[in-house]
Amino acid sequence: MYVILTSKPGQFRTETGPGLRLLERWDYRYGSRSTARFDIAELSDPARRVTVVDETEPDGAVNHVPAKFLPQHPTLDGARAELQRLCSYGSVRAELHALPLPPEGAAT
Repeated sequence: MYVILTSKPGQFRTETGPGLRLLERWDYRYGSRSTARFDIAELSDPARRVTVVDETEPDGAVNHVPAKFLPQHPTLDGARAELQRLCSYGSVRAELHALPLPPEGAAT
């Protein structure tokens, strides 16, 4: 199964870890401004919890959300199609740009 993880710089970030393998990273740009980052990850452990860090808190409050609450896609192409659908609506001029993946073992 594949999931889409969202991070919004300065607001919150979603982190991968054991049971989640990062496959693709996308920058969501509205005009010239980057407003979000989307990661497509393979979920190998359905009992996995996804870590969400609140960046607005001085202590960086951490939540662990069960992956079962995330929309899951049976194929990588299905996750990509959903990401495209999420990022294109009406006449909004938004774009997705591929980003390099961090080195193995680096914090995501």
